[in-house]
Amino acid sequence: MKRTAPPNLLVVFGASGDLAKRKLLPALYHLDGQGLLHAGFTVLGYARTAMSDEEFRGQTIAALREHNNQEGFDEQRAAAFARRLFYQTGAYDDPESFRALATRIHDLDQSRATEDNHLFYLATPPNVFMPISSLLKEVGLAASANGGWTRIIIEKPFGHDLASAQELNEHLLRVFHENQIYRIDHHLGKETVQNILVFRFGNGIFEPIWNRNYVDHVQITVAESLGVGARGGYYDKSGAIRDMVQNHMMQLVALTAMEPPVTYDAEAVRNQKVNVLRSIVPIDPLEVNRWVVRAQYGAGTVNGETIPGYMQSEGIPPTSTTETYVAWKLEIDNWRWNGVPFYIRTGKALPHKVTEINVMFRRPPLMYFDQGRARRQKVRNVVTMRIQPDESIILSFDAKRPGPTLDVEQVNMDFTYSQSFDGVISDAYERLLLDAMLGDSTLFIRRDETELAWDRVTNVLEGWAIQEEIQRKRNKTLALPQHPAGTWGPVEADELLAQDGHHWRNLGPDGKHEKA
Repeated sequence: MKRTAPPNLLVVFGASGDLAKRKLLPALYHLDGQGLLHAGFTVLGYARTAMSDEEFRGQTIAALREHNNQEGFDEQRAAAFARRLFYQTGAYDDPESFRALATRIHDLDQSRATEDNHLFYLATPPNVFMPISSLLKEVGLAASANGGWTRIIIEKPFGHDLASAQELNEHLLRVFHENQIYRIDHHLGKETVQNILVFRFGNGIFEPIWNRNYVDHVQITVAESLGVGARGGYYDKSGAIRDMVQNHMMQLVALTAMEPPVTYDAEAVRNQKVNVLRSIVPIDPLEVNRWVVRAQYGAGTVNGETIPGYMQSEGIPPTSTTETYVAWKLEIDNWRWNGVPFYIRTGKALPHKVTEINVMFRRPPLMYFDQGRARRQKVRNVVTMRIQPDESIILSFDAKRPGPTLDVEQVNMDFTYSQSFDGVISDAYERLLLDAMLGDSTLFIRRDETELAWDRVTNVLEGWAIQEEIQRKRNKTLALPQHPAGTWGPVEADELLAQDGHHWRNLGPDGKHEKA
C-alpha cells in the first residue's frame, strides 16, 4: 500500500552542511519523484550561512545533480522540487534568530497549506542540540497550533557516555514528549535491516531454529575500508566503540536476537529490542580484556591504495589511545540465547567495506562425508544477512561436487535485492524521513534503548580508563595492539574467538567468503 506523507513543513537545521546536501535533500527529491509527498510539503533550510531562497534552491539542484543515486535525473523535475524549498539565515543559540524563524514558519504555514504540521531535523553538531531545542520551546515551536503535530529528529551521536546521554534525554523531555522525539540511526532504514524481521518471523523454516538449540554463535561485522583521512582530529574524540558499536551494532544485535513482537507496531518492536539490550551481560570493567579487544591500524595497503598508520595521520596526538578497531564477545542471558556468544567487530582500514550478520549453526553430530578434521573445524551452515554494499541474504551449506568421487564443497544460495526486485534500492533516509512524517517510530530509537546500549558500552570505557590510569601511574603510555591497514584486525581479535574454538568469517580478495 502506498504511504503518502501528510502536508507538513520540514525545518532542516544545518541545511548548508554536508549531510543535507548528500543525503537529506536527495532523499526528499526521490520521495517527491515517487509521489509520496503531499502538495503542501515544504522544506525550510536553516543555518548560519547567509543565503537567499533562490541561492538555496540553486545549491540544492547542484547537490541533487552530484549526489543523485538513481538513474534518470531530470532537470525539470529537480527545478519543480526546488520550488518547495525556502531558506532562513540564523544562529543556533540566538533568541532573536528563532523569533524570526517562528515568524517565517507561520508565514509558510499560511502560504503553503502545511496544516501546521512541523518536523524539525537537527543535522547539526551535537553541541547545539540543547540550544536549538530550548529555543524552539522559548519561541513556541515545540508544539503546533490548530491541531497540527510537531516532531524532532535527532542525528547521532546521542551523547558520548551514559551520563551525557541521560542528560541529553532529560533535556529533550523537558521540551518534547517522548513520542515527538525521533532518534535516527540511518542504518536502520536499509532494506536488509528491515528484512531481518521479515526473514526471521515470516518464514517457518527459519524461526524454529533461531535459538540456542541450533545456533552455535553469531558474528556481526561492520568493516570500513577507508582510514580516518583528514578527519583524524574529529575521530580521535570518539573511536570505534562510540562511533559504531553503541548505536548501529547494538541495534543489529537487538534485531537479530529479539523475540517476536506481539504486533508489528513501534512500541511492540522497540519493547522487544529493549529486552535484548537489557539481557546483554554487563562487563566488569576490571575484566574488560577478557571480553573486548581494541586496536589501531598501522600503515598498509587497501584496494591498491597506501594508507598511513592511524598514529601518523593528521590531527592524531602521539599519546592517542583511541581505538580504530574493536571486537567484543557479548553474552545474552535469556532463554533463547543463553550460551550462544555474539561476536561483534568494527574497524577502519579493513580489506573491504562490508556490513553483515553471520548466524553460524551447529554442526551435525556425525560428519559422514568428512574430508579431514581441519575442514570439519571450519565448515558450518551459515545464514549471512548483508546490509552493505550489496544488500543480500546468503545461505551456505554443503553439497556434493559432480564427479565419480564423493567430494563435498560448501556452496551458496543467494538472494540479492537489486536482482530479485529489478530496481534501484531506495536510500535509507528516504524510508526514515517518510516514516517520521507519517508518525511511525518503529525504525527510530527510544530513550531506554540508547541508554541501555550506553550502559553496556560505558562499562567497557571505564575498564579502558582504568588500564590507562595504571599506565600513567607508572609514567608510561598505553600502546594499543596494531594491525596493518588492509588486514582483518589484530591477532588478539583472532584469539578472542579461537579460545572458544571459532574463527572470524572473513571476505577474501574477491569479496566472497573464504571457503574451507
